[in-house]
Amino acid sequence: QVELVESGGGLVQAGGSLRLSCAASGRASSSFMGWFRQAPGKEREFAAAITWNGVLTYYADSVKGRFTISRDNAKNTMYLQMNSLKPEDTAVYYCAAHPGLPSDYTSKSRYRYWGQGTQVTVSF
Repeated sequence: QVELVESGGGLVQAGGSLRLSCAASGRASSSFMGWFRQAPGKEREFAAAITWNGVLTYYADSVKGRFTISRDNAKNTMYLQMNSLKPEDTAVYYCAAHPGLPSDYTSKSRYRYWGQGTQVTVSF
C-alpha cells in the first residue's frame, strides 16, 4: 500500500514558478511515479513521470522545457518544479504511483495509487 500527499500548490502570476511535492509512505521508493493535472471541465491529463530510480523522466509536450520532475527516495518524496507558468497550467495537480512499470505511463488508468491533489492557479 502506498499513500501520497501533495503540497506546494498556490496562486502565482504568469511567468512565475512553483515547486510541488508529493510525500509518499509505504513502498513508494520502488514505484514508478507521475504527475497528472485536471483543469475545470477537462479530463485528467498526464504531465510528467519518473522511474523508481530517477534515471528516466517523461514529459507531456505542453510542459516540456518548463517543468522538471525529480524524486528523493531517501525522503520518500517526489517533486515537480514548474517554471514559466502560464494561465493554461491552472489545474488541480495529482501525484500517482504504480508498482513496477505501467504499460502506458501517460494513462491515468495505469496508476494504482493517487493523492488528493493540490490546486495551482496561474493568473494573467
